[in-house]
Amino acid sequence: MSTVVNINEARPVLELKDIRKSFNIGQSNESEVLHGIDFSLNRAEFCAIVGPSGSGKSTLLNIVGLLDRPTRGRLSILGRETTELGDDALTQLRGFTIGFVFQYHHLISAFTALENVMMPMVAAHGFASAEIRQRAMDLLGSVGLKPWADAQSTRLSGGQQQRVAIARALAMKPALLLADEPTGNLDTQSAQSVFDLLRDISSEQGTSVLFVTHNPSLAALCDKTIQVVDGMIL
Repeated sequence: MSTVVNINEARPVLELKDIRKSFNIGQSNESEVLHGIDFSLNRAEFCAIVGPSGSGKSTLLNIVGLLDRPTRGRLSILGRETTELGDDALTQLRGFTIGFVFQYHHLISAFTALENVMMPMVAAHGFASAEIRQRAMDLLGSVGLKPWADAQSTRLSGGQQQRVAIARALAMKPALLLADEPTGNLDTQSAQSVFDLLRDISSEQGTSVLFVTHNPSLAALCDKTIQVVDGMIL
């Protein structure tokens, strides 16, 4: 599979400098919700983002995921400055360098586990090749679900569905994985299992991970923790 940029271990995978975000700009109710966010993430680094509801975590994650633009500041991914890129370039960069795992798995219920994992690759290349099918099968094997490849996603447990979602997020070999409360809907045992899987993937594949969580026990197991309160990093 091709990628947009090559990973260089000597530079941060992600770098934010003075990121600010305002809403309703120019109106009487204009408000700034992110106030000068600065941090970087190195290759294979596993970082927790914690903070109360309404602290700006979701806004920050949307900006890091190139789903929204900052009002001010600079955001670089693999050394490429993104804030001046057009929409098409952002879409391409996001598709090939960032994987997303959400609190709810967002699998397509009519698809099998294998078909769900194949979906990003098919969308990128326009067809389902034998190579794509084999990569999807290998990814399911890496999350322990190869025997369930042909199972419809609705027949899988919550923990299994989230593992399929992780495999799908890795389909394009992203340098950065954004995990937004991926264990929030799971029981304690399944949550720990999904967390351990993400840690293994980060270590073995060199994937950098931003892990948003309200679970202090899981946050304590990360390489570092970024605490966001009132739109600022403490």
